[in-house]
Amino acid sequence: MAVDHDRLFKELITTFFEEFLLLFFPHVHEHIDFQHVAFLSEELFTDVTAGEKYRVDLLVETKLKGEDGLIIVHIENQSYVQPLFPERMFIYFSRLFEKYRKRMLPIAVFSYDYLRNEPSSFTLQFPFFDVLQFRFLTVELRKQNWRDYIRHDNPIAAALLSKMGYTESERVELKKQFLRMIVRMELDEAKQRLLIGFFETYVKLSDEEEQQLRNEVNEMETKEKEQVLELIISYEKKALEKGLKEGVERGLQQGLQQEKRQIAKKMLAKGYDVQTIHELTELSVEEIERLK
Repeated sequence: MAVDHDRLFKELITTFFEEFLLLFFPHVHEHIDFQHVAFLSEELFTDVTAGEKYRVDLLVETKLKGEDGLIIVHIENQSYVQPLFPERMFIYFSRLFEKYRKRMLPIAVFSYDYLRNEPSSFTLQFPFFDVLQFRFLTVELRKQNWRDYIRHDNPIAAALLSKMGYTESERVELKKQFLRMIVRMELDEAKQRLLIGFFETYVKLSDEEEQQLRNEVNEMETKEKEQVLELIISYEKKALEKGLKEGVERGLQQGLQQEKRQIAKKMLAKGYDVQTIHELTELSVEEIERLK
């Protein structure tokens, strides 16, 4: 199933909008009255010349501190390359301004998996006169060093580690630091689930990497180790239960039994005890023992 990147980013930034501005644009954050924040309906524009439709990802209506005037923040999660992107940002901006007639702050979030140099302005000019200079704020995630953000107790920072600049050899350390951030922030389960789901969409460790992660977690200080391991086990169990439920609903009984055995083998390799595996998979204790 294809990943809906726009939906993922929209849900993340909508849930943690204030934290998003605080992390990347603190100079903007200090001017916003977050007691007055409303997320407006999506806007769909048609490019008549190209025959394509484009959706503005997120519109946020809020107030500036000490002023009655409203601003609209336009966040464009660009997960794929768009030609002439600054021009399109200007078109989105101008059409929104035509509709709302309010001051607007445009922000573009670039989430490419590779480095690019993205412009942050669109200009119209003659040799003798500058007609227009339109600028927008940008976040280029891949250019951010993930290690610069691991001390932030900010849920946006934790989730977006997965889209920042890291090497393949850092993947295990990346997830370990992500889990440490989640434990430190003591978020409710729904927010934890959102952050973990976002992170694991973009950073999927192999079985060998997961085992290395567990080994490194076991070397942490006792209290932190217990909290991180509890988090790992909790979400592995939820994923397992969800997978088993979906398998039953699909009626794939023969395939389901084989899937249960494969899951049991992985759990054995990760050190789960036989009784826990029996309770979660409903395989008999004897069959689980034979899988060792």
